[in-house]
Amino acid sequence: MVPESALEEIRSGTTMPDELDAGRSGSPVAELLPAAPPPADQFAMLVAVLLPFLGTVAAAVLLGTHGWISWLHVGLLIGGWLLTGLGITIGFHRLLTHRGFETYPLVRAFWMAMGALAIEGSPLVWCAIHRRHHERSDQPGDPHSPQLHGGGWSATLRGLWNAQVGWLFAGYWSDPQLQRYVPDLLAEPLLVRVDRFYYLFVLISLAIPTAIAGLVGGSWQAALMGLLWGGLVRVFLTHHITWSINSICHVFGSRMFRTGDGSTNNLLCGILGLGEGWHNNHHAFPTSARHGLAWWQFDASWLVIRMMQACRLAWDVKVPSPKAIAARRI
Repeated sequence: MVPESALEEIRSGTTMPDELDAGRSGSPVAELLPAAPPPADQFAMLVAVLLPFLGTVAAAVLLGTHGWISWLHVGLLIGGWLLTGLGITIGFHRLLTHRGFETYPLVRAFWMAMGALAIEGSPLVWCAIHRRHHERSDQPGDPHSPQLHGGGWSATLRGLWNAQVGWLFAGYWSDPQLQRYVPDLLAEPLLVRVDRFYYLFVLISLAIPTAIAGLVGGSWQAALMGLLWGGLVRVFLTHHITWSINSICHVFGSRMFRTGDGSTNNLLCGILGLGEGWHNNHHAFPTSARHGLAWWQFDASWLVIRMMQACRLAWDVKVPSPKAIAARRI
């Protein structure tokens, strides 16, 4: 059993596994990096990245040449993006990874399912990689830092590309070190089952908008547009909004707090990312359920958590005190 104090350090990103800690005292950088993934894993990741992109291109072409879209398809796109996006920001991130609040098992399962339908990886793998990011933020061993590619604009562009997409083809997904990073989550049978049968969530995520559009529209064309707009386009947008937090929010934006890394607050990512773009705030206070700490920093995920709290569906909600905020301000 891992002591609760140690689990709290893992969730907040303040502890460091032995071999990573050794990296700060002179171990070769190569020891901090994962082994190359098997070709089958790289191919699966290529499909996961490329298929939503191709679907988005196809949807745009059909829209431009035939006007093939309806309000139903727009609703499936926006509704699916909000539900699955909040599944990532509230479920995978603030609840499972950092335990920023507590809730009932059924509510926990709901947000976990919404996050799995975003097709960004199983909850166990997603949370393990994110906790590793906090431990090694903008240092060798960070899965997706844009800051480790040298100086100058060309290096910045390489870093942004790596943090957005390139890192997905490294070995972090093939070897997420679950026992080391998410021992608390491995103790939850539901999360273990979702990890084992995650491919079913991928299929369901695409099947639901296809079926809804086909039943409502009454044609195969409507079903196809449901698959494109409510499925592949929605996944493409959700993916790249999330990955933009990794890239853009470690290069462009402002900083309110001392964090020891390059994390920034970015207005556009804060809005599109449902509050995740206040990334410097998050790195300053990782376990906080609220990321938009200033009154003007719109945080859609925090509004949902506050509504849950008002309805007594969330409790033990963690937010930094005014004294803690003042102590870390730049």
